[in-house]
Amino acid sequence: MTKEALLIVDMSNDFVADNGTLTVGKPAQEIVPFIKDLATRFLAEGNVVVVTMDEHQPNDPHFELWPPHNIVGTEGQQLFGELYDWFQDNKDHDNVIYSPKTDYNSFFNTDLAQTLRNSGVDKVHTVGVCTDICVYLTVAGADAEGFKTATHKRGVTTFTDLGETMINHLKLCFYTEIFE
Repeated sequence: MTKEALLIVDMSNDFVADNGTLTVGKPAQEIVPFIKDLATRFLAEGNVVVVTMDEHQPNDPHFELWPPHNIVGTEGQQLFGELYDWFQDNKDHDNVIYSPKTDYNSFFNTDLAQTLRNSGVDKVHTVGVCTDICVYLTVAGADAEGFKTATHKRGVTTFTDLGETMINHLKLCFYTEIFE
């Protein structure tokens, strides 16, 4: 039997909280209830939920491009608000996975693809931030690994004006199913 996986991408305090070092702010905060409900539904249906999260060391060369964010062990690197609570309540569930990443693409130099295959997953759904960076490149990574892809528009946002453009690219480039 095949399963689907929901990838919750980078919904950390640094990306979502008002005082986050690289925050999307209110738009990201507004998608939290949708993501939490979707994650609950995925688990109830016997599917997989993956929290995929930037994990950087304090001296990461990545910080030449971006302000320091998601530094391992900091409050900024923790899941934001209700998603943190949801994860704490469900982290021991067999179908809940935490997958750290050091790149924009959640599949690059991680064992995520094999973990999902081992769980019987053939389709990956994405939600989180940022639509035009980590979400987009994670979908590209999932496609390159042979997974069918879907993105939930109500569950993604970004701090640029490229969100809708990138959703259209997902649909055109990777045949991503787009859920309104």
